[in-house]
Amino acid sequence: NQLIQVGATFNSLAGTTVPMLVGALVGNAAKARITDVFPVMYIAMGVFAFIFIVLALVQIPEPHATVKKASSTQKDKYSAWSFRHFVLGAIGIFVYVGVEVGIPGTMNLFLADPDAGGLAATTAGFVVGTYWFLMLVGRFVGTGIASKVSSRSMLAVVSGVGLILVVAAILSPVAVKVSIPVLQSDYSGISFGLTLVPISAMFLVLAGLCTSIMWGGIFNLAVEGLGKYIAMASGIFMMLVCGGGILPFVQNAIADAAGYLTSYWVVFVGLAYLLYYALIGSKNVNKDIPVD
Repeated sequence: NQLIQVGATFNSLAGTTVPMLVGALVGNAAKARITDVFPVMYIAMGVFAFIFIVLALVQIPEPHATVKKASSTQKDKYSAWSFRHFVLGAIGIFVYVGVEVGIPGTMNLFLADPDAGGLAATTAGFVVGTYWFLMLVGRFVGTGIASKVSSRSMLAVVSGVGLILVVAAILSPVAVKVSIPVLQSDYSGISFGLTLVPISAMFLVLAGLCTSIMWGGIFNLAVEGLGKYIAMASGIFMMLVCGGGILPFVQNAIADAAGYLTSYWVVFVGLAYLLYYALIGSKNVNKDIPVD
């Protein structure tokens, strides 16, 4: 759990700092020209090309342990899909990525809409950026406590708190506004400043602390006791991150039909499922299946 949280921390660190670096290189958005973006694009292309060459030329051994090869005529009647807690965990990772992306995605539209949040598009973007910054903070904290707190407990707590925050966001009047510290950018650089936002946005930004450490908890619970099937399970997990594209699409369709905050019931249902998985669905009820 701790190693996964460390990896996720670097992911969030890049997600938080890269937009700032690009913004600093490009400069003022009102004065920028497309030619100003070319150096950044070339740097990114160069990094990807370098990584491709390294991976193509360097022999990297497979990290998984060697397992006994079965007879070519013998087929294993079990797989990762044979474990109930893994199947529910795979659904959980699909739901989680959708929740993680859906919260800030719809919030940006909500805040920038003159008839809803009423913020300038740039300001709305920085408010949403603070959500990702809190995910970074949460993953730093998660790295420190992962070795002391079980994955089940961590997932249950953050799912429960996330549910409370999302319900508070849905039910709070849009007219009620509060000042929150958000990342801002001006001629002096990047800094924190107070911005007046609907109180619903404050609750949604705080939800970033909850979504920050869910991935590691879901993964650990889902692969627990899988033995030789862990490699297959990991591959399935990577495919199901497509939830980050599907669930936000559903949420935005509901937002168009019924309103921005109403669409967050999709997020509520997702978090409720993750709470169920942490408390009940993650228990391994297939211990009779051989995994050696």
